[in-house]
Amino acid sequence: MDTVMNKRLAIIALVLTIGIGSFFVMRSKNPQPEPDQKITTTKTSPEKQPDTKASSTTPTTPSALTLPLSDALSRVTKKPFGILIEKKTSPVQPERFAGYHTGVDFETLPEEQDIDVPVHAICTGPLIAKKRATGYGGIAIQRCVIADETVTVIYGHLRLSSITAKLNENISAGTEFAILGKGFSAETDGERKHLHLSIHRGKDVNVLGYVQNASSLEAWLDALTLITP
Repeated sequence: MDTVMNKRLAIIALVLTIGIGSFFVMRSKNPQPEPDQKITTTKTSPEKQPDTKASSTTPTTPSALTLPLSDALSRVTKKPFGILIEKKTSPVQPERFAGYHTGVDFETLPEEQDIDVPVHAICTGPLIAKKRATGYGGIAIQRCVIADETVTVIYGHLRLSSITAKLNENISAGTEFAILGKGFSAETDGERKHLHLSIHRGKDVNVLGYVQNASSLEAWLDALTLITP
């Protein structure tokens, strides 16, 4: 009886020894944190993606103008911007005016004297006046922004009845909005058939066709330096 009991106790002791040994082996392979040791995890921030949105740009106003007449550049044969006009030596005879020319004159061809010659807006902006003026006959005045500068554009020697746009109505660059007046008539105040185009700097309206001092020309822009063919 004692022998059997001793064998059983030996077997139990062996099992316990094997079990405890296995426990410590597994523990050494997978160490557990101490009770007061905090387990921390490191979060990796996602890689910043490049900004694919298009960058906003500030709208810019045009620095170039459109042609007021067909083949406009070839029509400037008598009075360009800034030319000094004297009555006796003027390229136009007889001459009524004298001084430095504030605009550009675009001439008409012989075959255009008895036909309608359309006038196109050189820039985009509202029509702020259409009326008769001494030395011009019919004129139209448009306010525009050219190269970030506010200007008033004077179109001279027009047939007023041909201007259908209303005051303060916006006229887009390139739009046909008027017809040249008949030469040597009330529509042109007795002048030849042509377009006088001047660009006065600022919001103030100034329809002077000539100034007496060259320095005064600084108040106007030369349209030919801004017009693109």
